[in-house]
Amino acid sequence: MYFFHPMDFLIIIAFLLSLWAQFRVKGTFNRWSGVPIRSGITGQQAARAMLDRNGLNQIPIERIQGQLSDHYDPVKRVVRLSETVYDQNSVAAVSVACHEVGHAIQHANHYPMLALRHRMFPVVNFASNIAPFMLIAGFVFNAMNLIGLGIIFFSAAVAFQLVTLPVEFNASSRARNLMIAEGFISNDEERGVAKVLNAAALTYVAAALISLLELVKYILIFANRRE
Repeated sequence: MYFFHPMDFLIIIAFLLSLWAQFRVKGTFNRWSGVPIRSGITGQQAARAMLDRNGLNQIPIERIQGQLSDHYDPVKRVVRLSETVYDQNSVAAVSVACHEVGHAIQHANHYPMLALRHRMFPVVNFASNIAPFMLIAGFVFNAMNLIGLGIIFFSAAVAFQLVTLPVEFNASSRARNLMIAEGFISNDEERGVAKVLNAAALTYVAAALISLLELVKYILIFANRRE
């Protein structure tokens, strides 16, 4: 009876939303990759200019392989841009590049939610690996203590995803404001920037929703078994 739970209906809906979000982010990126930005700058040039103007001259920008593999590495303090972002002078490329620089600026300014996320990572990395085994073993052997521990560890992973949301939204907000302030985009290009960044943010929302619903499911099953 515990292999399927009423919460699974909501989880399936959230999973379909996640698939749609991933499809949308790729489609939106591809669409706006075909729209040249009027300022003519590439993703790398926009990222470099934004870093330098925020006093982050020491942070390098590296070209990496893959599509939408762009990220900021807070350990090595480097912005990594995919080839389709690094070399392109499109609305999509500049939007993604500036978003990653937004994370670098967060790091430099000690943005509280990013700092919290960094502190949580070692614990969450351990907890997310061990939680599934504890939950499976707890349900199989009807061991309430294991189920309870599994829920606690899984809660840490869910908390990490929830903390990630304001980090991503803040990075996008910083990127949009700085792109406008620095003249990287014109007024009519703001719509394209918003679509690219909002599509990317939706993937994080969908992932967090799935994890949150799964956590609620485990808590309900745990409470039901205790009764």
